[in-house]
This record gives sequence, structure tokens and C-alpha cells, in this order.
Amino acid sequence: MSGSLNKVMLIGHLGDDVKIHHFEGGGSIGRFPLATNESYTKKDTGEKVTETEWHNIVVRNKAAELCLKYLSKGDRIYIEGKIKTRKWKTEDGNDRYTTEINVDQFTFLSTKKISESQNTSDNDTNPENQDLPF
Repeated sequence: MSGSLNKVMLIGHLGDDVKIHHFEGGGSIGRFPLATNESYTKKDTGEKVTETEWHNIVVRNKAAELCLKYLSKGDRIYIEGKIKTRKWKTEDGNDRYTTEINVDQFTFLSTKKISESQNTSDNDTNPENQDLPF
């Protein structure tokens, strides 16, 4: 098989609220940290261990606006995207790198904001548990 694949699928909890930046041309970019956990039991001691991995998530334009509107710290989300590494120079000339997940699709799995809005209005459309491609 020739070629390659850059595909990421994650289910995790937001480590912070979505931060968004709007551009002059009307576009926007949203960022948030996502925590994924893996648990196992040590064979020798029987101790349960949970390891957390943190991912830098990037959403753009309409997806960023939806995430800002409906997600907050602690909410659970499923995302699909690509791994992307950015490089930049610091003020003192050193190279720095950041690895991010650029989101193509996501599904809200649990959100506090949607639960609150369901209690106040039954007429709004509910984006929870909907697959949203972007």
C-alpha cells in the first residue's frame, strides 16, 4: 500500500473553555485543550492507574462559533481531525513547535450549556449528539 493517512479520533473532556479569535475577513479560529484518559491495573500491586493525555484542539469558522456557544470546561466531545505541527520563532530567535488536532468533524456528547438551554426553551434545535462536519 502506498500513500499515508493522517486521521485522529478522540473522545475526551474539555480542560478549559473555548477561546476564539476573530479575523478581519470574517473568519474565526477556536482553541481548547482536550483531556483523554487511559486506565489500567498494575499486575504486581493491583493498583489502578489513570494516565491523562492532553491535546490542543483547533476548530475554525462556524465550528468554532458552535463550540464557543455550546461547550464549556468539563464537557465531553468526540472529534475527528488531523495532526498538524506548527513552528514559530520566539522573541529571542529560538524555534518552538506546537502539535495540534485540526478538527474536521465533531459530536457533542454532553454539554452543560445545552442542558441549561433545554430547561429554558423547548423550541430551540438541539445540536447535542449530532455529527457536525466542518
